[in-house]
Amino acid sequence: MRKGMIGFVAALFIVGAPLAHAQQATTSPGGPPDHGRLNPAEFKMLTDIRVGVIKAALQLTPEQEKLWPAVDEAIRARAETRYRRLAALGERMDQVRDVDPVQLYRQRADALADRAAGLRKLADAWQPLYQSLTPDQKTRLRLVTVHAIEGLRTAMENRRMEMDDGEDIDLWILPQ
Repeated sequence: MRKGMIGFVAALFIVGAPLAHAQQATTSPGGPPDHGRLNPAEFKMLTDIRVGVIKAALQLTPEQEKLWPAVDEAIRARAETRYRRLAALGERMDQVRDVDPVQLYRQRADALADRAAGLRKLADAWQPLYQSLTPDQKTRLRLVTVHAIEGLRTAMENRRMEMDDGEDIDLWILPQ
């Protein structure tokens, strides 16, 4: 059990390194700043690490391994959709233009509907595997989930602070 926890903690540190890298605003030589955005290869690598951490934390049995491919596919599909959504958002934010609040509401509604559908597919993929987990595996999954949520919250707060410090546009005036 102790070896497992040490491995789990080490995996969390491995996941943290790309997150820290992703939060740093970088510039490409001779190019415009990318505001800390990950390229597709980096995002795929981060997704691979996240999936690996979850699978390692669960320590699946051979029977549970049969249920894993659906979960893996759902996680990766949701990550890919998230990457595309964030890339499109970044492109829109880089363009200076008039904001049409009605169109903004419609785009937001569509984005939320897409995210809801993706999350439902993820939940559907997880359900059979989750039902087969032991109480110990469920505890480890909860720990990984809580850590991921805390990391996401921290990354979002850091990003907001960066935007507040570095942007000339008052984003608070946009409709919520």
